[in-house]
Amino acid sequence: MYLTNRTARFTRQIARNFAVEASPERVNEVLVERLEGAQKGITVLGLNRPAAKNSFNRGLVDTFREILDEIKKDNGSRVVVLRSLTPGIFCAGADLKERKGMSTEETSEFVSKLRNLLISIEQLPMPVIAALDGAALGGGLEMALACDIRTAASNAKMGLVETRLAIIPGAGGTQRLPRILSPSLAKELIFTARVLNGNEAKQLGLVNHVVNQNEKKDAAYQQALKLAEEILPNGPVGVRMAKLAIDKGMQVDLNTGYSIEEVCYAQVIPTKDRLEGLAAFAEKRKPVYKGE
Repeated sequence: MYLTNRTARFTRQIARNFAVEASPERVNEVLVERLEGAQKGITVLGLNRPAAKNSFNRGLVDTFREILDEIKKDNGSRVVVLRSLTPGIFCAGADLKERKGMSTEETSEFVSKLRNLLISIEQLPMPVIAALDGAALGGGLEMALACDIRTAASNAKMGLVETRLAIIPGAGGTQRLPRILSPSLAKELIFTARVLNGNEAKQLGLVNHVVNQNEKKDAAYQQALKLAEEILPNGPVGVRMAKLAIDKGMQVDLNTGYSIEEVCYAQVIPTKDRLEGLAAFAEKRKPVYKGE
């Protein structure tokens, strides 16, 4: 479970790889940006399919999955921020124009791939923050629910609206929403296909932070960056193990959860970062953590 060192040219590597393996159109649907300076360690994933409101089609799902496969192995990414590069929309869910032409078997296969994609987001070892500066509907909200933390603009619309189409949330929404809120509240929201704004979502506990939208239409993204900057100074191994302990512990009984916590704590004891933290405390300086 130890983290290995990797080169810092992750974004360029992704671009070079995709230049061979995928079409330019598919590459541009998810943009990867590695921030620098004081924000070094923050990796931003930008959804960029404006003509289709960032809806999920086969190409977007495949491209996104390839990017996530690289990020999960990258020690330089300490926090991931998921945002939209299209003003007014986070993600509209599945691409219904493409869905209309799918057979029953193709639909089932696609939903399974989308569900697995969101599980991959959920299982990234580092914290993932979703920034909702626009509408997150259906699968778009399901994707946000797969993230660890959610920020939203007050005017952002969100809801699991699948029952309006005589289907159900099929990419994890029926499982994540009741765990984040409560079973009865999740049932109410799903049965009614209710759409909430950012303030209403904050009152229910669906998002962690709500902010008034700004002129650039990126207020939730800016709030997400502030949270990421708070996480950055902390030991990356410790942060990852804390995420793992919480996520795994939530799936079992309390006593088993204690055992999971013990196992995760055991992973941080022999690390160089733990010794650096102790040394920095004794020397009254800021620690310099390397994820080792």
